Amino acid sequence: QVQLGESGGGLVQAGGSLRLSCAASGRTSSRYTMGWFRQAPGKDREFVARIRWRDGLTYYADFVKGRFTISRDIAKNTMYLQMNSLKPEDTAVYYCAAGASTQVYEYWGQGAQVTVSS
Repeated sequence: QVQLGESGGGLVQAGGSLRLSCAASGRTSSRYTMGWFRQAPGKDREFVARIRWRDGLTYYADFVKGRFTISRDIAKNTMYLQMNSLKPEDTAVYYCAAGASTQVYEYWGQGAQVTVSS
């Protein structure tokens, strides 16, 4: 089992920045891919970004390219999402996830609320 815990959410004005953290514990593996997803009220959960743990290869959804940066700290077993130039439409609960492939994420965090005011 892998446990994931997000932190760093909050309220920010449009144009501002926030950094989310996702700490992993338990039976983690360098083979995993970790990712960020988000779900806004009344909408489906959507993919935001992912990072391959063993080599740091990243991939982003088009709507965050150039604004968000995903990274990891191997020593701390922690993944980050640096969010800049935030927009009100970025308001959502952000979840971190981990899995053995880019298509299937077996483990999920509890979510962190991000609210961007206009």
